Amino acid sequence: MKIGVFDSGYGGLTILEKIRERLPQYDYIYLGDNARTPYGTRSFEVVYQYTWQCVKKLFEMDCELVILACNTASAKALRSIQQNELLHYYPNRRVLGVIRPTAERVDALTKTRVVGLVATDGTVQSNSYSLEVGKLFPDIQVINQACPMWVPLIENNEHQSAGADFFVKKYLDQLLAKNASIDTLILGCTHYPLLLQKIEHYLPSHIHIVTQGNIVADSLADYLERHPEIEQACSKGGKTRFLTTESAEKFQSSASIFLQETIEAEHISLD
Repeated sequence: MKIGVFDSGYGGLTILEKIRERLPQYDYIYLGDNARTPYGTRSFEVVYQYTWQCVKKLFEMDCELVILACNTASAKALRSIQQNELLHYYPNRRVLGVIRPTAERVDALTKTRVVGLVATDGTVQSNSYSLEVGKLFPDIQVINQACPMWVPLIENNEHQSAGADFFVKKYLDQLLAKNASIDTLILGCTHYPLLLQKIEHYLPSHIHIVTQGNIVADSLADYLERHPEIEQACSKGGKTRFLTTESAEKFQSSASIFLQETIEAEHISLD
């Protein structure tokens, strides 16, 4: 059995990178639904449908466990997949998201108990971080800020440009104007670590920045330790396959923005 890593596009590669650094011994399959990205502006029903199609494809390719390395999919589809499809049709398979492990981390960081979130429109509208943090730590307030231009800048390889500076500063200023007590910032989109240097530049130095890659990698390691029956079923060849619903050549080219390696991708159909 392999470990599947799913994202609507390329951002999940930042999660995969940290998972492979932390757990290099396992075999992975990365699936990007690049033909239908972005998910961030789509309805709950459509995100659920698309995400489940991709998760089911990974199950068919012998993935025991699938990580939704996508905040929008985690926000809009994870709970329904766990409570419906897995419960009734795949009781021995597991699907995990990125929101809960991230929410668990903020308690140790915030002193003011006011946390900022920058994310896509879909993740912000889902209110998932506010709900998850609120369940774990009722005294922590989450202030949301949608950043609709950040993903297009990154995927068009413009995240190092002066234009990116304008939009990074714009959205951070809008966030901080909502509440000056923010002392912790969640990067609630897996693309955003590529803007980390600019975010650090325009953010006050006392604000802690929470990126998801290491958090999800640590969470997965802990999960496998607590579930030896799943860990033992996972193959350990240290290999990764890269799949995309779009052009394999385009995926290979764009993946170089996120991964410091040359990869070979395969096109797949979800039908």
